Amino acid sequence: MDDLKRQIKELIISALELEDTSPENIKDGEPLFGSGLGLDSIDALELGVALKKKFGVKFSAENTDNKKHFASVDALAAYITAETAGR
Repeated sequence: MDDLKRQIKELIISALELEDTSPENIKDGEPLFGSGLGLDSIDALELGVALKKKFGVKFSAENTDNKKHFASVDALAAYITAETAGR
Protein backbone atom coordinates (compact mmCIF):
# COMPACT_ATOMS: atom_id res chain seq x y z
CA MET A 1 0.00 0.00 0.00
CA ASP A 2 2.90 2.39 0.71
CA ASP A 3 4.06 2.09 -2.90
CA LEU A 4 0.53 2.85 -4.07
CA LYS A 5 0.36 5.92 -1.84
CA ARG A 6 3.66 7.17 -3.25
CA GLN A 7 2.37 6.64 -6.79
CA ILE A 8 -0.78 8.61 -5.93
CA LYS A 9 1.27 11.46 -4.46
CA GLU A 10 3.51 11.55 -7.52
CA LEU A 11 0.44 11.53 -9.76
CA ILE A 12 -1.13 14.41 -7.82
CA ILE A 13 2.07 16.43 -8.23
CA SER A 14 2.51 15.72 -11.94
CA ALA A 15 -1.15 15.89 -13.00
CA LEU A 16 -1.77 19.15 -11.16
CA GLU A 17 1.67 20.60 -11.89
CA LEU A 18 2.51 21.23 -8.23
CA GLU A 19 6.18 22.07 -8.84
CA ASP A 20 6.85 23.28 -5.30
CA THR A 21 5.55 20.07 -3.71
CA SER A 22 7.27 16.72 -3.20
CA PRO A 23 5.66 13.40 -2.21
CA GLU A 24 7.14 13.82 1.27
CA ASN A 25 5.19 17.08 1.69
CA ILE A 26 1.84 15.32 1.20
CA LYS A 27 0.72 13.49 4.33
CA ASP A 28 -1.30 10.30 3.81
CA GLY A 29 -4.22 11.35 6.01
CA GLU A 30 -4.14 15.07 5.21
CA PRO A 31 -7.21 16.50 3.44
CA LEU A 32 -6.55 17.08 -0.26
CA PHE A 33 -9.14 19.83 -0.53
CA GLY A 34 -9.77 22.94 1.50
CA SER A 35 -7.57 23.25 4.57
CA GLY A 36 -5.13 20.47 3.63
CA LEU A 37 -3.37 20.48 0.27
CA GLY A 38 -5.79 23.18 -0.91
CA LEU A 39 -7.06 21.57 -4.10
CA ASP A 40 -10.30 22.73 -5.72
CA SER A 41 -13.04 21.22 -7.89
CA ILE A 42 -11.09 21.74 -11.13
CA ASP A 43 -8.17 19.90 -9.55
CA ALA A 44 -10.56 17.07 -8.64
CA LEU A 45 -11.60 16.69 -12.28
CA GLU A 46 -8.01 16.66 -13.51
CA LEU A 47 -6.96 14.25 -10.79
CA GLY A 48 -9.92 11.95 -11.56
CA VAL A 49 -8.86 11.76 -15.21
CA ALA A 50 -5.24 11.06 -14.25
CA LEU A 51 -6.28 8.33 -11.78
CA LYS A 52 -8.46 6.71 -14.45
CA LYS A 53 -5.56 6.68 -16.94
CA LYS A 54 -3.01 5.31 -14.48
CA PHE A 55 -5.07 2.90 -12.38
CA GLY A 56 -8.17 2.22 -14.52
CA VAL A 57 -10.57 3.40 -11.81
CA LYS A 58 -13.65 5.41 -12.69
CA PHE A 59 -15.42 8.20 -10.88
CA SER A 60 -18.99 9.13 -11.69
CA ALA A 61 -20.39 12.64 -11.23
CA GLU A 62 -23.52 11.03 -9.78
CA ASN A 63 -21.60 9.09 -7.14
CA THR A 64 -22.14 10.74 -3.77
CA ASP A 65 -19.11 8.86 -2.35
CA ASN A 66 -16.62 10.78 -4.52
CA LYS A 67 -16.02 13.34 -1.80
CA LYS A 68 -15.13 10.49 0.57
CA HIS A 69 -12.81 8.86 -2.00
CA PHE A 70 -10.96 12.14 -2.64
CA ALA A 71 -10.66 13.04 1.05
CA SER A 72 -6.97 12.06 1.35
CA VAL A 73 -4.22 9.94 -0.12
CA ASP A 74 -5.27 7.19 2.33
CA ALA A 75 -8.84 7.33 1.00
CA LEU A 76 -7.74 7.26 -2.63
CA ALA A 77 -5.43 4.31 -1.96
CA ALA A 78 -8.26 2.39 -0.27
CA TYR A 79 -10.62 3.13 -3.18
CA ILE A 80 -8.07 2.12 -5.82
CA THR A 81 -7.23 -1.06 -3.92
CA ALA A 82 -10.92 -1.99 -3.62
CA GLU A 83 -11.67 -1.20 -7.27
CA THR A 84 -8.69 -3.09 -8.66
CA ALA A 85 -8.94 -6.15 -6.41
CA GLY A 86 -9.30 -9.28 -8.46
CA ARG A 87 -7.90 -7.83 -11.68
